[in-house]
Amino acid sequence: MTRLVLLLNPNTNPVPWGPLVFASYASSVSGGAAEIQFDAEIKATTLNDTLNPSSITDSLQILEAIADVAGLNGESSKAASFIALYRTLSGKITFAEITAALDSLDDHLAYRTFLVGHVLSLADWAVWSALKSSSQALGVLKKNVHTHLARWYSHLDSLPSTQAAYTEFSEAKSTKKTAKASNAFSLGLPNAVEGRVVTRFPPEPSGYLHIGHAKAALLNQYFARMYRGKLIVRFDDTNPSKERSEFEETILEDLALMDVHGDVTTHTSDYFQRIYELCLLMIKRGNAYADDTEQLQMRAERMEGIASGRRDASVEENLARFAEMKKGTEEGQRWCIRAKISVDDPNKALRDPVIYRCNILPHHRTGSQWKAYPTYDFACPIVDHLEGVTHALRTNEYRDRNPQYQWMLTALGLPKIEVWDFSRINFIYTLLSKRKLHWFVDQGLVSGWDDPRFPTVRGIRRRGLTIEALRSFMLAQGPSQAQIMLEWDQIWAANKKVIDPIAPRFWAIVTDQRVPLIINGGPKDIEVKDVPKHKKNPDVGTKKALYSSTVFIEQVDAASFEDQEEITLMDWGNVILRKKTLGTNGEVAALEGDLFLEGDFKKTKKVTWLAEPSSSYPLPSVTLLDYDYLITKKKLDEEDNVTDFVTPTTEFRVEAYADVNIFGLARGDIIQFERKGFYILDKITGTGGTDRHFDFVSIPDATEPKEKKTAVPGTGGWGKNGPPAPAPPKNVVNSSTGLPPPNPNEKIVLSEGTHGFRIPITTDMYSVEPVTGHAEARADTTMYKVDSIYEHLK
Repeated sequence: MTRLVLLLNPNTNPVPWGPLVFASYASSVSGGAAEIQFDAEIKATTLNDTLNPSSITDSLQILEAIADVAGLNGESSKAASFIALYRTLSGKITFAEITAALDSLDDHLAYRTFLVGHVLSLADWAVWSALKSSSQALGVLKKNVHTHLARWYSHLDSLPSTQAAYTEFSEAKSTKKTAKASNAFSLGLPNAVEGRVVTRFPPEPSGYLHIGHAKAALLNQYFARMYRGKLIVRFDDTNPSKERSEFEETILEDLALMDVHGDVTTHTSDYFQRIYELCLLMIKRGNAYADDTEQLQMRAERMEGIASGRRDASVEENLARFAEMKKGTEEGQRWCIRAKISVDDPNKALRDPVIYRCNILPHHRTGSQWKAYPTYDFACPIVDHLEGVTHALRTNEYRDRNPQYQWMLTALGLPKIEVWDFSRINFIYTLLSKRKLHWFVDQGLVSGWDDPRFPTVRGIRRRGLTIEALRSFMLAQGPSQAQIMLEWDQIWAANKKVIDPIAPRFWAIVTDQRVPLIINGGPKDIEVKDVPKHKKNPDVGTKKALYSSTVFIEQVDAASFEDQEEITLMDWGNVILRKKTLGTNGEVAALEGDLFLEGDFKKTKKVTWLAEPSSSYPLPSVTLLDYDYLITKKKLDEEDNVTDFVTPTTEFRVEAYADVNIFGLARGDIIQFERKGFYILDKITGTGGTDRHFDFVSIPDATEPKEKKTAVPGTGGWGKNGPPAPAPPKNVVNSSTGLPPPNPNEKIVLSEGTHGFRIPITTDMYSVEPVTGHAEARADTTMYKVDSIYEHLK
């Protein structure tokens, strides 16, 4: 549970390495005890405590506070002398005093791994930070006189958490976008009491969750966990015209994909009787009235501040009309109930909003029991009170409705609930409107609501966005109130940090771009050797490397080679090219060379390759898919017609061969095809065994172009290569489902025997576990190499 938030100015000089690196290490070993945020406008490095509103600016006190929360104090009695040494090294000190201190530390570490005890603790990091900040001390260490101290210092410096802190600091320093708005977020919720905070995520079961919902869901869970409180997942099922139980199931699955789990799942429909009774109370108190004004006229009167002709009806008249609404009679269907707040308040949300309306369609949970339903604005504060919600989190597009929310509570004599709002998240070239996304599905321009081009939770998961990256990115947005358009490369850069250390490396060669290379001196029969899947992380495991006297390389590499050039086949060795054969079209048709394993690879071109297939070792066939944005405009305005901004071609398919290790992968696995990029295995087809075909979806990263590049047929498009696939024609069979696009105007029979409208649910989304499992991924060490003392005797 994140409790401490460390705020740093990336332009600070000297750099506060101690607090920064210790916070990173503490979070890595204690489940996120300290969060690091950067703000270019703060004057001093500051540590905030979210549970006990306080700020610390003294470096040593910051280290001690982090150690207290993370349990890294060590043996306090033994640590005291090293804390005193930290103060000495951090003050004004002569060169002789520095040398004496380093001599003492070197002697102490001669037979010890760490300064105190058997694990890293506050003492180690305090002394390390003092040395890190002293140019004189580092100068002495570089002389290699203090071997034990140098070993200890280098170990701390090479830890993954330390390297991550260095990277994060460098990125913050190099960008103009720092987390200025995150200060309020870091201080937590107003008037929050640990153990008593209750938040809620109230989706409407009328569609799929998209990336905007993800931010709300993750923030609600974040604060519930921060304060050891409770998260309620509540379905806002107050509109039977749009809602279905199937959507509830998909929403719960989407939340599970994001690792969001409510402590309890409820429905607004659970409280229909109580909400109805409170509406009666509102009418009896003169705080609500029945109105049959036609919708367009009512809207115009609200805009102009004109009172409804029904506003002064008697309580008896209003109760009678509400009774007709409850019955669902023809007369009742003419009426609605409006809160009697104001006619001409400058905040139009307070101009007598509708709080109940009639709807005779059956509800997916309550059937035909009710014919009148509360609006969200009326039901939400009531159910929040009934369920004990202490903090209602909502996007600031509803900020005008916050006074309305509190008015409802006051009018009913209910206690105030804290409202905490944040900006809605928006991305360039991205649609978050359910209606507009529905249009793409209806037109057959995408395969379904989980299409990798869609901003739905399922869509971005199929595109390769990890749970870890999604969560960290959303939480990093904090409570920013600015309505900004975010670049997608920001979230994909965060994703790359998660997958790069652990994604296994494989090779692929584009089918129609393969060039045979005959290697003189190569093995007569295929040889097999185990090699690491990830050269920098041996924990990822090993794979089979196949060696043959004929291998395939790609045309782009073959065309770049000069006669007699020495090249390096990755994971094998060097080859000196002796012969190049050109085809009739001028492209390289074949190559021949001599194996030269003793060659120097430092200045050669490195190429990926695949051994010529055999019956025992066939090459898996794969399709590499890449995608463009669905629309050609960064941000659609309200008056824009989406049909005018549809990208002609958005899917690009390239057929390729991959190495034999692909056969061991499962759907949802994330890998890297070296020199091509990261991919997620999206689909496997075939009868089984080696008779299988694999579809891989390209995962964007920070190197993707920030500006949209519309695909031009024949150029490889915005993706990478290969002629783009033609855009799917309208009203044809959907290749994903085998069905024609659904007609949104087609009436269908619901399970209750009544009629509604078709809402397609097409998905074959698979369950994906967090890529890092339940343990932090480890990277290879950067510990310096020590030569054998017996080397000179050889």
